Amino acid sequence: MAAQAIPNADDQGLYRIRRARIALAVVFCAHGAVTGSFATRIPWIQDHTGIGAGQLGLALAFPAFGSLLAMPLAGGVAHRLGARNALRVLLAAWTLSLVLPSLAPNLGTLCAALFVYGASSGMSDVVMNGIGVETEKRLGKSIMSGLHGMWSAGALIGSASGALAANLGAGARLHHELAAVVLTVTGLVACRSVLDVRSAPEAEAPPRFTLPPRSALLIGLVGFCAVFGEGASLDWSAVYLRDVLSTSAGLAAASTTAFSLTMAVTRIAGDRLVDRFGPVRTVRAGGAFATAGGLLVVFAPGPAFAMGGFALLGIGVAVVVPLAFAAAGRNGPNPNQAIAGVATITYTSGLVAPSVIGGVAHASSLQASFGLVTLLAVGLLAGAGVLHGRPRAAGGAPDGGLRTADGPADHGAADPAPTDPRSTRPAP
Repeated sequence: MAAQAIPNADDQGLYRIRRARIALAVVFCAHGAVTGSFATRIPWIQDHTGIGAGQLGLALAFPAFGSLLAMPLAGGVAHRLGARNALRVLLAAWTLSLVLPSLAPNLGTLCAALFVYGASSGMSDVVMNGIGVETEKRLGKSIMSGLHGMWSAGALIGSASGALAANLGAGARLHHELAAVVLTVTGLVACRSVLDVRSAPEAEAPPRFTLPPRSALLIGLVGFCAVFGEGASLDWSAVYLRDVLSTSAGLAAASTTAFSLTMAVTRIAGDRLVDRFGPVRTVRAGGAFATAGGLLVVFAPGPAFAMGGFALLGIGVAVVVPLAFAAAGRNGPNPNQAIAGVATITYTSGLVAPSVIGGVAHASSLQASFGLVTLLAVGLLAGAGVLHGRPRAAGGAPDGGLRTADGPADHGAADPAPTDPRSTRPAP
């Protein structure tokens, strides 16, 4: 009778980290599903609050305000609770906050609900990206693009569920209550297996509220360029085809789908590209695609060319934000603080992009607006160098005193980062 093979510590450590990666991918998917579920029911919410288009536009700015004000607080929460516990609390707050907008009876309560919705989104976003950076370090290969690809997949799933619920005549309250329960349970179960990143006992607590650190500014500006193109394309691509190229509503909507699809697919495939070519060359290639796409949109002689341009923009900007978060996590003594700084800058871009595009279009034309998008895409080519550095397992305590628990079963125990990416044993 053959003897059974006994797994060694390296294999057990690799298994734990891989399981943590899968669990974190589920967290990203659940986070994205909340956004997709909400977006499809905005018309229902508008009808049931009795507000006009201008008031709805005002209300939809409040998630961004909530995120911008709350994200700098995330580092302190993670320091006090540990990243895993912080993620449990903040992700549950985010998934449950999905219910709030559909309960709002008027504009004031809707703005308050969306502020809470945005604040919980931003804080959970910072913590889960911080865990993602640490998981990437321990695996010794890129995973951030794939995690953000799972977020995009979750948003598509949430959108599909919302469309189905709307077609079945279900109200947003019932739909969002059911979705909140399912996503909260899914998130809490997944959080049990993510890495538990904790500050060392001697590490100084970060300030409760802090501005983005200097190390995050240049990285954040690269993310700003990408998110500006993303926000402009998502909000204005259909309008561009309808108003500039006189296409049908269905074909115009397809341009947004083309952008979203190419961005999601590129994110899922992006980790292999980063591992092969490195983040700098990957982002430079993305900048080239985005620049070509912007030029194609601006000078498109027909709808097919413009749709191809938006698809290229989706490919070009897809991996930039995940790589910006990863680069922020490798810079400075407090990864969560740096990630929060980059997230604050990129969220600001998403907030201002639609209105800037509209303002330029009003003063000149939509072609001129996407000329600005193209110039910012060139900024990806110029600024890619700040994203240098491949993910690798670090020796000693990573990032100025961070440590991770060995796994869910060893919740209180902590190991310094290994020198071998397959191992979670202490470095010799």
